[in-house]
Amino acid sequence: MFKSHLVFVAAMLTSTVALSHGDVAPQPMNTDALPDVGEEWLIENPYRNMGEDVWSTAITIGDSGYNQNCARCHGLGVVSGGLAPDLRYLEAEEYGDEWYMERFIHGYTQNGITKMPAFGELLGQKAAWAIRTYIETRPDDGALDDFTPRLKEIRDTLANWGGGDLAALTTELRGIADQVETASGAPVADSVAFRAANLIGQENPNLKEAVNQLTIGLSAAE
Repeated sequence: MFKSHLVFVAAMLTSTVALSHGDVAPQPMNTDALPDVGEEWLIENPYRNMGEDVWSTAITIGDSGYNQNCARCHGLGVVSGGLAPDLRYLEAEEYGDEWYMERFIHGYTQNGITKMPAFGELLGQKAAWAIRTYIETRPDDGALDDFTPRLKEIRDTLANWGGGDLAALTTELRGIADQVETASGAPVADSVAFRAANLIGQENPNLKEAVNQLTIGLSAAE
């Protein structure tokens, strides 16, 4: 955790040439599926400990919201290209939450140039914490490396599925997912293994989307 804090602080100090948002307007997010968290701004992520269903919903909504509003500067999949802080290393605890919310609510201006617009009033608190939940569950760099060959085999098996023990593959994917570490120190990573396991382990297995998630995720990790 201490190491990740140093990495993130270093990124904040050295990322002085961030892209200016200029007239790029924040895009609205539909957060109706998330529980209300009150009017007063919180300092710790409420969706972190509200149960798996709320947590998963927050990730889904946060994924979409991040890609619409944050990826332009902070990178697809929250992998920064160096022009803005790598938010994956922001600790999944109160300190990290406070820093995140300060920037989200008020934005960031440097030498009279808006590096990050103020999202708070326009998007609201539920959207803020949904994006935060998505960010903190990103796998660490290289976290999938040891599992990539097997995940590719599973992907190909599912792509050519002709029947078999789907439950066994679900169990194996969940076992892999449990070993994937986050960059933030959050206990569970929203990895491709995690997503694929849920897709094929649900009541109506969605093998096609599981293959899609594995293909995209493994490509991004290379």
